Amino acid sequence: MAISAFLIDDSAVVRKHLGDTLSAGGIEVIGSAGDPLFAWPKMESNWPDVIVLDVEMPRMDGITFLRKVMSERPTPVVMCSTLTERGCETTMQAMAAGAVGFVTKPRIGLKDFLEDRSNGLVEAVRAAARANMGVMRAHRCAAAGTIGPARRPTASGAAMAETTDRVVAIGISTGGVQSIELVLRQLDRTAPGIVMVQHMPEKFTASFAARLNGICDLEVLEARDGDRVINGRVLIAPGGRHMQLKRSGAQYVVQVRDGPLINHHRPSVDVLFRSVAQCAGRNAIGLIMTGMGDDGAHGLRLMREAGAHTAAQDEASSVVFGMPAEAIRLGAADHVVGLQDIAAWMLYANGLPLRTATA
Repeated sequence: MAISAFLIDDSAVVRKHLGDTLSAGGIEVIGSAGDPLFAWPKMESNWPDVIVLDVEMPRMDGITFLRKVMSERPTPVVMCSTLTERGCETTMQAMAAGAVGFVTKPRIGLKDFLEDRSNGLVEAVRAAARANMGVMRAHRCAAAGTIGPARRPTASGAAMAETTDRVVAIGISTGGVQSIELVLRQLDRTAPGIVMVQHMPEKFTASFAARLNGICDLEVLEARDGDRVINGRVLIAPGGRHMQLKRSGAQYVVQVRDGPLINHHRPSVDVLFRSVAQCAGRNAIGLIMTGMGDDGAHGLRLMREAGAHTAAQDEASSVVFGMPAEAIRLGAADHVVGLQDIAAWMLYANGLPLRTATA
């Protein structure tokens, strides 16, 4: 049965082109509206599988409407945002509020983007349609009420001056914004250094890192070439560039480079994991989390073969059980861990006996 979608965008031209793109990709467009207040009564008679939602619109903005949808009738939502600094920040707020995915509309070359059938919209809607909305709702509740108040990093600390004994490598995609927030907010600055790939386009990773830095005790940065991996720090691969781990004397650093798409992604989880397997080996901890596709599964297996502790997020807590499922199928994961237990598992893997987890 075809996936159904509803488009909400204040531009009739954008709605027309995006609708044509979805239809060409085998997705049924059951309606569209110029703003959320018109959209809701239209959708009530035939509710879609996925909503494609603009961010900045008249009368009601996309974030407010998203919160209404998630509170009254949870539905996978793909945000369609203009690629600006303000748009990136707003889209990050939307992802934290429950949006499953996003596509970016460039300010320059918008016509070419709209007419390009390979602009990523079809893939984003297909991924969103597979999302476990019960899990998304549970994640939002946990983030709002069970982890505690947001904490700002202190100016300095002894842990930040120490060389990392272990390196944690994380790969995550669809559903990752809320999921990784839940994990990182359970860690303090004694945690081992973390290198992470979250599938995101250029510019969005800077806003993503800034958001996490503001709500976690950890220092969270968009990675720059040569940045050190140290305790209490999270380095996120910048959108549009690959990130690898390198050894520099007694220290770990990251290398940020251009390159071809790997597994349809740049940054690619496999690129990061392969480098971690090569230069960190048994000093590494590998984790693959919610996401569509198979990026990272082969790299995680290489990490395990090199002696690293490895884990995959379980199906029950994954928004999309694609990447973890493939890692499990390949035998890449020592453990299968629920989202609420991932932070504790990471700490056990860093020095204490590992807990046994089952799928």
